[in-house]
Amino acid sequence: MNMMPTESGKVFDPKLHLPRMAQILEVTAMTAREKYFRIALPQPLGHRPGQFVMLSRLGIGEAPISISCGPRNDNILELVIRKAGRLTRVLHRLKPGQSVGIRGPFGSGFDLSAFEGQDVVCIVGGLGLAPLRSLIQPLLAQPQRFGRITLISGCRTPAEELYRDELHSWERMHRESGRVTVIRLVDKTDNLPWNGQVGLVTAPIADLALNPERTLVALCGPPVMYKFVIMELMARNIPASRIYVDLERRMRCGVGRCGHCQINHAYCCQEGPVFRFDRVGHLQEALQ
Repeated sequence: MNMMPTESGKVFDPKLHLPRMAQILEVTAMTAREKYFRIALPQPLGHRPGQFVMLSRLGIGEAPISISCGPRNDNILELVIRKAGRLTRVLHRLKPGQSVGIRGPFGSGFDLSAFEGQDVVCIVGGLGLAPLRSLIQPLLAQPQRFGRITLISGCRTPAEELYRDELHSWERMHRESGRVTVIRLVDKTDNLPWNGQVGLVTAPIADLALNPERTLVALCGPPVMYKFVIMELMARNIPASRIYVDLERRMRCGVGRCGHCQINHAYCCQEGPVFRFDRVGHLQEALQ
């Protein structure tokens, strides 16, 4: 499809504005609120870690959903969708074989080349594991390209933990090498079986072996988490320029036109949702 000028003179790119129809291959309940979707696209998405798509159901609406898989050469897309509104309630009722619309990928994402040779710490809270998994997967696929890799994953209770089997697999696969450390936490066990730690994601930071000159940190989770995690990282002398924050916003268009996701002068759907903290830490609305 060719790009076409609109009446206002701006260029309309159908690839950005018109959804591609994709078929659902698998739907699996992960928690009481989240479901995992594996979707077949007409062609490979060509995304970077940290990007998102606009997901739609004809006649219902459209919503931004973080991509939950690393870059792939095939046409498969993985998403985790939380039931939180009318559209997501409809999506949770869909079955394999049914179709959804996909626009994107959108956003800046992570530049994997910036992580080469660096120690990497990924800190996630709750649903934040879904988007950051798109970075964790390529890191763990070729750990020799990077230094030590540490994942701190927290949620409120064991019943809310995402990708439990995969987290266990990462622990087992890399336990002997010593190159990868997985730390799993919950705020409380609710008397459910749990073999991880109990506490906040900030708790392990003080005990990590961190070299401020070669450590990069990626964060994704609820807004309240960022302030306290960043305070702990700053106490360990990690510069703001070496901290990446994945800021989830309620994007509507994905192309920087509606302004709904604007953070002061920055459009989250275009310049984000991944930002270096030194570029947004001074913006009052960034971590709200």
